[in-house]
Amino acid sequence: MSMNSLFRRNQQPNPDNLDADTDEDDQIDPNLRLRTVRTAASTIAESIRSEQRMERRRIKRRRLWGSLKSKKSTTSALTVGEQRRDSSSGPTPSNKPRRNVYVNCNLAPQDKDSHGRPLHTFVRNKVKTTKYTIITFIPKNLYEQFRRVANLYFLGLVCIQVFPIFGAAAPQIAMLPLLFILTVTALKDGVEDYRRGVVDEEVNNSAATKLGDWRNVNVPDDSRPFWQKLLGLNRPGTISRGVRRLREKELEEGAGKIVLTKNVADDASEKTGPKEDAHTFVQRARSLEDIQSVHSGEMHEYPPIPTDVLGSRANLTIDQALISPDDPRAGRLNQSAAELSYYPSSTRTGASGGVLDWSRQTPGTAKWERTLWKKLEIGDVVLLRDNDQIPADIVVLSTSDADGLCYVETKNLDGETNLKPRKSLKATSMISSEEDVEHASFIVDSEPPHPNLYLYNAVLRYQGRPDSDEVSGEATQGTGVPKEAQTEPVTINNLLLRGCTVRNTGWIIGLVVFTGADTKIMLNGGDTPSKRSKIEKETNFNVIMNFLILLSMCVSTAIVSGYFETLTNTSSDFYETDSQPSKYVVLNSLITFWYVPITTIPVFWADWLSSSCLIAFQNIVPISLYISIEIVKTIQAYFISQDVDMWYQPYDTACVPKTWNISDDLGQIEYIFSDKTGTLTQNIMEFQKCSVNGVTYGEGITEAMRGAAKREGRDDYPDPQEQAEQLKEMKATMLEKMAKTFKNRYLQAERVTLVAPNLAEHLADKTNPQRQHLIQFFRALAVCHTVLSDRPEPRDQPYRLDYKAESPDEAALVAAARDAGFPFVAKSNTSIDIEVMGQPERYIPLRVLEFNSTRKRMSVIVRNPEGKIVLYCKGADSVIYARLASDHDPALKEATARDMEAFANAGLRTLCISYRYLSEEEYLNWSRQHDVASSATENREEEIDKVNEKVEHSLNILGATALEDKLQEGVPDAIETLHQAGIKLWILTGDKVQTAIEIGFSCNLLKSDMEIMILAADSLDDARNKVEAALNKLATILGPPQKSNKSGIASRKKGCAVVIDGDTLRHALDPSIKPLFLSLGTQCDTVVCCRVSPAQKALTVKLVKDGCNAMTLSIGDGANDVAMIQEANIGCGLLGLEGSQAAMSADYAFGQFRFLTKLLLVHGRWSYIRVADMHSNFFYKA
Repeated sequence: MSMNSLFRRNQQPNPDNLDADTDEDDQIDPNLRLRTVRTAASTIAESIRSEQRMERRRIKRRRLWGSLKSKKSTTSALTVGEQRRDSSSGPTPSNKPRRNVYVNCNLAPQDKDSHGRPLHTFVRNKVKTTKYTIITFIPKNLYEQFRRVANLYFLGLVCIQVFPIFGAAAPQIAMLPLLFILTVTALKDGVEDYRRGVVDEEVNNSAATKLGDWRNVNVPDDSRPFWQKLLGLNRPGTISRGVRRLREKELEEGAGKIVLTKNVADDASEKTGPKEDAHTFVQRARSLEDIQSVHSGEMHEYPPIPTDVLGSRANLTIDQALISPDDPRAGRLNQSAAELSYYPSSTRTGASGGVLDWSRQTPGTAKWERTLWKKLEIGDVVLLRDNDQIPADIVVLSTSDADGLCYVETKNLDGETNLKPRKSLKATSMISSEEDVEHASFIVDSEPPHPNLYLYNAVLRYQGRPDSDEVSGEATQGTGVPKEAQTEPVTINNLLLRGCTVRNTGWIIGLVVFTGADTKIMLNGGDTPSKRSKIEKETNFNVIMNFLILLSMCVSTAIVSGYFETLTNTSSDFYETDSQPSKYVVLNSLITFWYVPITTIPVFWADWLSSSCLIAFQNIVPISLYISIEIVKTIQAYFISQDVDMWYQPYDTACVPKTWNISDDLGQIEYIFSDKTGTLTQNIMEFQKCSVNGVTYGEGITEAMRGAAKREGRDDYPDPQEQAEQLKEMKATMLEKMAKTFKNRYLQAERVTLVAPNLAEHLADKTNPQRQHLIQFFRALAVCHTVLSDRPEPRDQPYRLDYKAESPDEAALVAAARDAGFPFVAKSNTSIDIEVMGQPERYIPLRVLEFNSTRKRMSVIVRNPEGKIVLYCKGADSVIYARLASDHDPALKEATARDMEAFANAGLRTLCISYRYLSEEEYLNWSRQHDVASSATENREEEIDKVNEKVEHSLNILGATALEDKLQEGVPDAIETLHQAGIKLWILTGDKVQTAIEIGFSCNLLKSDMEIMILAADSLDDARNKVEAALNKLATILGPPQKSNKSGIASRKKGCAVVIDGDTLRHALDPSIKPLFLSLGTQCDTVVCCRVSPAQKALTVKLVKDGCNAMTLSIGDGANDVAMIQEANIGCGLLGLEGSQAAMSADYAFGQFRFLTKLLLVHGRWSYIRVADMHSNFFYKA
């Protein structure tokens, strides 16, 4: 590739025409209008361009729709019902009615019956993934087993032999084989379901904290089912045995008390400091790590109440834990009295505002209490602490952060390990205690439950005072200030989803809006299926055919028997008198059909006719086949579980077969559908390489580089073990050189991943001009981020810093800067503290321009120690290059572009780092515009992006970073082996397009010799056009497909692949486009689906399984993969860091993706051969 073509993708466009569509180039067929790319760098660049084009089309449509809507609003007024629909922020993606969740409000007439009780009943928060219950096990299991035609046949024979008239010798013995099959299969199914039930019980009995002694008006006073009322069980107001055990257990463990305080001070972002001072104690209290259950007679009060509060609550018991005056913490409490009240009842606000109204009369009895997940109901107010799992779908009311922020980890939901920010509602952000909840009054008008993980629309309605933020509670109470109806939108950014985990947040107060089967994670799952192997299904056809043959033989026997009975003057008239069952010839013939007594026919016909009846010749459908298959499959499952090659030492586990009757399907797999995060990768990001001022640093060799060399027949790289030894020596040399140059107290040598001896040399040489470029580069990495620093052990290891970030990329970048001698130490609202080669520096944060999928970049504006205002920006190379200064050094641009392309082609994730200086006047003018855009009521995000564009320009390149998303061991080799075996692999991931592409090239699933097509559409017609264009492109480049196997999978001389995002996939799965997309996908070597929901994963698997009648296998490691695991013919779950939900729902569970090759190509093949040969042999003998 020439340098001109290499640099063309990073040319700077006209600043006045950034939104122009740049489709016109020599890579696009003018007729087909579809681009194909090959290298990783060009694929990523094309995906970014596709997303930008789609976003521009969306913005144009929104503008057009907004103008039409504004014109319409000038001619007609909205009715009350229309206003309500409009406030719900879009159409409801469900046919179910919307639901109102009331907090301290009277139910609306449409939501209550004539007796004032709630009209709507909601599902419990108890979840069930089992197939059976104690009551349904026998009938349901028998129904599933008798789907086998052979079992029905054998049951009919057993029933016939019970009647003496048919002359069966021992009917009790005849039923033993059938009973054996039914019993063994039922026991096996029962054990599998029992294991699922154990996991369900653990989840349902997990501990949660909710507001007790407070009336939830959304549920009836007695919500028990009829049978519990009849038996007098679980009466309202009583504490269940499970809750009692939970509270007693926590009491024995000596948990602490609940304290809720807002973090209103400009504290550093560190959780704890190196000293045990008052500030440290406040931070610990804020993190809510001290919580306990206190047994207090029948009341089980939680938390304990101090004596000075008992005077106002005379009805409560006094058996509580108190703080002793001699306690050393008492002095610190006095010092920090303005910030913290160490009462179990959290510090109340005492001021009206938003949803709070302290003029309301309340009982004042509400308190936090421990309960079980399954006891939560719609409308409950819950308290979540740091590292708690979220028990239901919850709207965030308030958090420990003064700005209402909280962070959640969603890896159990979508496989991503990075932290996602969520925010409380503005009107409820003042809530910080039980009393605040009692004085709050509002309604959440919510959309019905639906499975879309990225969409939620609701409205908070409350009676508030105008300008309530500016009026104190004391000034408004009793003054007669009028109240007016107010609303606030509730979006997905205000919703915590069940299965996620709270991180880096002291506490969260939330409102339960969806429970149990209505939560998004459960809606994306499915009922546990009953899977049968392909051979077993085909056996039904063989049994039917054999039965037809047997039926014809029996009919012939009956006819011949009837004919001989009609003959007269035969020997039977003398020797077999009264031996017939009846005097009717037809009836005797029917009995002969089932069983022919030998004495009823002449001797020379006896042997032949007796072998022709149904009972005598029942073995033509061999029952022994089914007994033998069950035994063989059990032995095969034992072989799989004992395979030492699939033993994973870190988890101390082997492959665990959970479904024994489908092992033969393992040898017939044609398509594999795999998750990415945690399945192909390790959830670990490593800083491998960087380019600074055109100089490359980093000696690592990636799997993609090895794979490319292997395909090209080159042997340029050492083997992995030799490479590891070389990197170890270079790393030691580099660290020794850096230690002599400066002191890095925060260095974590064991975590250093950037091995670059020339980096240490350039930093040590003060005369080298490259030194200053490196300092500027790593300084930008230490400042430009949204990372939180944490000292996990401030006393034992005061200089150990860990980083928590919304993105694992950011954490890896900041950690690399730390280990290079530029550690980010702490952050507050007024300062960012870093060190530069041992010297402290403090920056003043001014603005953070956040990253999103549209901008593809993030920026920070800070004031440096010299007093200058600096903008640091990092993002995708194409986005940064479009905003470079017009007089930028072209040589540096070209060198950095070349390095980034080399990094991307090596399977690394690249970012371009840049900066510019701002004048005071420019910043002040821009800041005013940003404030105006931030307060916009319509199209706020769009307005903010426009303002950001005005400051993110004229940038100067500092360098580029290259991160490696570490693959699991052996993944590239495993994928290559499966590909050679003729098995196609599709990736279904919730990650963004660029990340999936990078991993595809890293694991050699996508290759540089492939024609890669990126499909991005935002409408049904656009999706149809893109799919048709892709099919035409395939025909143009590769020629017509040729069927080369029984499944109709097309064989191609050249490889091709498709990359498609979730929005486009949603349209592609429409019935009108589905056949076209299926044809496209099956003609490609691989398909990468990005930003897909769990339900879309299952639909994609179903499309290929049913559309091609192909054998499919799904593999994943998170709860978001359960749906596709259950949908596929074979489901495999990885035991890993994301929990056991996928493994428990799978048919086979093991530790690493690479074990899949042994499972399919060895155990699967032999299992298939054994069962198929035995199947044919038994029918042959019959």
